[in-house]
Amino acid sequence: MDPVKIPKMPKAEYDALIERQYVSRISFGACDHPYIAPFMYVFDKKYLYFLSTKYGRKMEYFAKNPKVSVEIEEYAPDMSVFSFVSLQGTLEEVKDREGKKKVRQQFVEMVARKKLSPHVLTALGHGPDDPPDVLVNEERSLVWKLVGVKDIVALKNG
Repeated sequence: MDPVKIPKMPKAEYDALIERQYVSRISFGACDHPYIAPFMYVFDKKYLYFLSTKYGRKMEYFAKNPKVSVEIEEYAPDMSVFSFVSLQGTLEEVKDREGKKKVRQQFVEMVARKKLSPHVLTALGHGPDDPPDVLVNEERSLVWKLVGVKDIVALKNG
């Protein structure tokens, strides 16, 4: 008996998935074993952007090899419905002042739109008592952009 294959999603569907979600997993390959870490992101309909604290293993791995895999998923608690998209590309640090400010503002807006807990700021180098605008006003994190996407796998059940 042949296995049932999970259907592929068209671009419009996986773009919609990316827009609905805000947490991804990034796999770094610059080590003996791949290192996977969760990252919040924003999507401007063309690029994924991430804020990264300036410490931790990811910094070492990013410096050695910025090629990564990014995975975004969505599923029902009972797994009756699930979908995911995996993108292989390169992380690039956004260095221009206005570009960073724009992305940081998108993060502030995403935190408000999704009604996220103030504790989410601790994942971005800030305290839970800080106002979300601190993301724009202070640079405790780096801004990364996923570029050069070479492969996209987007699948969903029924």
